[in-house]
Amino acid sequence: MANLSQLKVAMATSIFLSAFIFGLLIIGIIYFVGFDLFMGLLIAIAGSALFILFQYALGPVIVVATTRLHYLKPGENPWLEKVVKELADKTGIPMPKLATVPSSTPNAFTFGRSTAGATLAVHEGLLKQLNEGEIRGVIAHELGHIKHKDYIVMTVLSALPLITYYIAQITLFAGVLSGGSRRRSNNKDNSGAILLVIGVVSYIVYIITFLIVMRLSRLREHYADAFAAYLTGSPRNMQSALSKITYGLSIAPPKSPESARAFYIEDPDMAKQSYAYIMNKKNQYDLNNDGVLDERELELAMEKEAKTAAAQMNNLFSTHPTTFKRILLLREIEQEMETGQYSNDKMYNHV
Repeated sequence: MANLSQLKVAMATSIFLSAFIFGLLIIGIIYFVGFDLFMGLLIAIAGSALFILFQYALGPVIVVATTRLHYLKPGENPWLEKVVKELADKTGIPMPKLATVPSSTPNAFTFGRSTAGATLAVHEGLLKQLNEGEIRGVIAHELGHIKHKDYIVMTVLSALPLITYYIAQITLFAGVLSGGSRRRSNNKDNSGAILLVIGVVSYIVYIITFLIVMRLSRLREHYADAFAAYLTGSPRNMQSALSKITYGLSIAPPKSPESARAFYIEDPDMAKQSYAYIMNKKNQYDLNNDGVLDERELELAMEKEAKTAAAQMNNLFSTHPTTFKRILLLREIEQEMETGQYSNDKMYNHV
C-alpha cells in the first residue's frame, strides 16, 4: 500500500502544536501559582497521562453502550464478511470485528484500542439504502481509519483541549469565588485576579487546541476518502455513497450519540444543520419544483453553499469536511485514475 508519510507528518504536526501550546500553559500556571517547576510538571504530566489512559480505556465501552451495537456471529451476514475480509487482506490489516447498529440512518464507523482489536460497525440503514459498490467504498473508508490508527490518535489528541477546558472552567470559577471572598474581607490578596487570568488564558488555549484537533479530524476524513478511492479503484462509488449518506442523515429524525459523532463516516448533526440551512433557500435549489430536494439537488446546493464565508467559518469547528469538498477531492482522484498515470504511493497527493 501507499507511503503514509504525508499523513504521519500531518498527525505529528497537530500533536506537536497541541502539546507545545498545552505545555506552555502548564508552565505558565506553575509559574504564577508558585509551585516548584519540577514537581508541578511531574504532577501535570502524570495527571494528563492518567486522563488520556482513562479516556482511551473507557472510550470503546461508551461507544458500545450508546450505539446499541450488535456484534455479528460468523455466517450471520456472509456478503458483508466476505467484502470486509477481502478489503482488509488487501489493506494488510487484521480482520476487524463486525457489528451492525439497529438504525435506519445510513452511517458507519470504526473504533477500538488497537488495530488488531478494532470494530467496524455498519448501520442497517446503510446496508439498505446503498448499493454494493457504494457499501464497498464505505467499508474501504472505514478500513482506512483503522490503517491510519485514527481512533488512537484522535483519542490522545482530543484529550488536551478537554483538559484545558476543565482547567479554564475550574480556575474561572475559583477566581470569581476568591474575588468575592476578598471583597467581603477587605483582603488585598490578588490570588483571585491571578486565577481569572489563568482561566481566560486557558480558555484561549482551549479554543486554539480545539481548532487544531478539528483540522486533523477533517484531514483524516480526506485521507480515508482517498484511501477508499484507491483501494476499491472506484472514486465514483465513494462520491455517490457520500451523497446518499448526507441526504439520508439530513432527513433522519433521531439524534446521534455524541460518543461516536467524530468517528462516523459523516457527522449526522452537521448534515442536518446543513440541510436545514439549505431548506431555507429551497426555492433556489428545487430544480424540478416538486417541493423536495433530492440527492442531486442537495449536492448542487452544498456545492454552492460550501463557498460562502459563513460555511467556511463553520467548517473550522467541524469534525468532518463539507460533503462537497470531499466529493471534489474524489473527482480529482477519478480524473487522475482515468489518465492511467496514478500510482498508490501518491494516493494522498490530492489531500
